[in-house]
Formats: sequence, structure tokens, C-alpha cells
Amino acid sequence: MPTALLIINDKGIYCEAADVYIDPWRSVDKALITHAHSDHARYGHRHYLAHKTNQAVLKLRLGNIQLQTLEYNEVVIINGVKFSFHPSGHIPGSAQIRVEHKGEVWVVSGDYKLGDDGISVPFEPVRCHAFISESTFGLPVYHWQNQQLIFEKINQWWKQNADENRCSVIFGYSLGKAQRILQGLDENIGKIFTHGAIENTNKALIEAGLELKKTEQVSLHSNKEELKKAIVLAPPSAAESPWMKKFGDYSSAFCSGWMQVRGNRRRNSTDTGFVLSDHADWESLNMAVKSSGAERVFITHGFSDVFARHLCENGYDARVLKTLYEGDQVSVSDENIDAE
Repeated sequence: MPTALLIINDKGIYCEAADVYIDPWRSVDKALITHAHSDHARYGHRHYLAHKTNQAVLKLRLGNIQLQTLEYNEVVIINGVKFSFHPSGHIPGSAQIRVEHKGEVWVVSGDYKLGDDGISVPFEPVRCHAFISESTFGLPVYHWQNQQLIFEKINQWWKQNADENRCSVIFGYSLGKAQRILQGLDENIGKIFTHGAIENTNKALIEAGLELKKTEQVSLHSNKEELKKAIVLAPPSAAESPWMKKFGDYSSAFCSGWMQVRGNRRRNSTDTGFVLSDHADWESLNMAVKSSGAERVFITHGFSDVFARHLCENGYDARVLKTLYEGDQVSVSDENIDAE
């Protein structure tokens, strides 16, 4: 990557003029965080700056860190460089970070999606000279249906299980995906239970001002008869754990954009899959790049080579930017970064 307002070094995306990093993967003095998923918000930095919705979640995940928060569109100036956070629509509190210095504007998008999920502030195009974009689902095969159609399928699946006195367990990452699923569930079917990791995250988000449907954490005292007609929200890491024995006869499902590809559904250890992603699909990735007005585009995690080549073929100055961000994960048994 040539000398520019932002560069990549062994610690992450670096703004030399301000001496700050954006979503660094190694310990630094000052870290600006796009969102609280752990491939972007890591432990060990001296100072953190993030959108205010992330305060309780970041402290839940990282402990008593030194954290400053901003509202969307609020400007902070560091060593003459202007920084502001703008909605990315990925999960609650997620942001694109705008960087301006001497008339040059760069935007680091972090992870994003363009559709309104009902719990996150929707994506806001930010005009810039250079745009750093993810490409988790950067292939034409990935095209998302309206989420209401997906929720109808999820509720039909739950209803059928409940009618047969079978517990429904649905896996989704504990920050963002779980709350999105929760808000789409039909409470008339039965009771909604949660895994502890999701319940704790819900509490942190409620503290931040998010309104969520009522849930109950699964415990030793949970009513077994209620569980037979209930749905349980759990993180993917619980899929093959002894914790699942609590539910006796159950049906399981996984929510992810990867479920659009039939082969991933077959490899998945759950009974069914629903195509619900917190990342942009192919069409949205192209729309986001176009709406940025950027002259240069840098593509990070995902199908970066394919997407960068596509952009070059369509007249953009695009190249791949190697980072340590992981994006979404195919396997339901691996939540080591909780990154969808």
C-alpha cells in the first residue's frame, strides 16, 4: 500500500499523522474501534475510541478498559486529523470511520450491510477519496432475501417443532445476530430462552438503550415442559457441547449467509439453516463502493481477490489489503472470534 493517509503495518491500519490505529490486531496506544466483534476489538490497547452503543458490550468483553465514546457524526480532532463515526448497519453500534486530513478523506468501513435489520442504525454512505471495504460475501452467488421472509421461515420451523413438543435451538453469534433473530421471533408460539453468553450481551445492549424482547436464560431450574415448546438462542460454540443435553429431543438451526450455498448446509451439523447475514451481499458491496464516490478502493477480508478484480474491470483503482480480520465463519463449531 503506497504512502497515504492510512497505511498498513504489523499492528493494523495506521494513521501516522494522528498516531492512531483503526481496529488494530496487536496492542497499541490509541485504537479506534469500528465495532465490538473480537476480530476488530481486541484486548490490550491503552486507549479505545468507539461509538457510544459499544460501551457496555466492550467492557463486558474486554474488562475495565480506558474507553471514550462518540455519537454518530460527532467529530474528534487528533493532531489536526478529523475523525468521525458513521453508521455501518452491521450490528448495533457498528460504524464506518471517516478520516480527514489536509483535504483528503478516507473511510474505513469495518463490516457493514445496507439492509435495515431493525436493530442497527442503517448504513450511511460517506463520500471519500479512498474506501476500505470488506468482501466477506464478495461473490455474485450471494444475494440476500428480504429478512421478513427469513423470519417467516424461522417461525414456521419453530411452530412445527412446538406442535410436536420438540425444543428449537437456533445458533447465531452472541453479538448482533442473536438480537436480530430475537426481534424477528413470534412470541405467541412459545417462550424464548437464551444461552448465558447471549443473555449477558442482551443486558449490555439494553443498558446501551436497545429495546429487546423478553428472554430467560437457560438454567438448571428451567421448566422442562416450557422448553419443549420453546426456542433457545445459542452461540455456535454451544452446538456440540454438553450444554445441549438439557433439551432432550430438539431440532437445531444455524443462521448465516453461508447457508445460501447448499454444500455448506450439508456440512453444517445442525438440522437446517437459514440465510441471514450481517454482512453485505454482492449487490450491496457494489452499491457501497459506488455510493462512496471513492477514487481508490482497498478490499479486505473475504473474497478479496475476486471482488478487487471485478472492481478493476469496472474502472476502479482497486487492490487487496491484507489484514487479520476474519469476517463471518463457515463452521458452526468455531466461535473463537464471534465475528459474524
